[in-house]
Amino acid sequence: MFDYQALIDKFYPESQPELRRIYMKHATQVADLAEDLNRACRLGLDPEQVRGAAMTHDIGIFASDAKGIHCYGSEPYLRHGIIGAELLRKEGAPEEWARVAERHTGSGITAEDVIMLDLPFPVADYCPVTMLEKLVCYADKFYSKSGSMQRKSFDRARMSIARHGSDALARFDRLHELFTPADGPDPVQSNNS
Repeated sequence: MFDYQALIDKFYPESQPELRRIYMKHATQVADLAEDLNRACRLGLDPEQVRGAAMTHDIGIFASDAKGIHCYGSEPYLRHGIIGAELLRKEGAPEEWARVAERHTGSGITAEDVIMLDLPFPVADYCPVTMLEKLVCYADKFYSKSGSMQRKSFDRARMSIARHGSDALARFDRLHELFTPADGPDPVQSNNS
């Protein structure tokens, strides 16, 4: 199994304590929720793959210009997924993890979005395709890397996505349907953070 923690330690070293704290808290929150959803929805995904993909989905944020979360790079924040995917591939991480990083932003970004919004990356679809990609993308929407970093309610997560238009909201709603357990407690609705 690829050592995701060694990779995190390389790019989020203890010498940058605030950036590391933010990264580790957010990644751990997303990983925990993704694991809970994997179990609750009986998805049957390999728990180690779920954890590794979730822990590395934001690996590229350090290269972005997002001072509010202690990222002092030069790239637009929106590029962090593409940067992370390139980094994961270069470091020999599983391709599945690279695709999660590349496709987790928002509820996915279509090629049409890239063109219409003149987004700063190659024209392509960056929407989650596999169950692992969809799972991490969905779990990520319930946590921010700024502010209190507490779990967002479903309504608040949905409102955040709605700001990006009706297509983005429809994609989020489809993810919600996919990851709502048929029986038993819904980890998204739980008060555990």
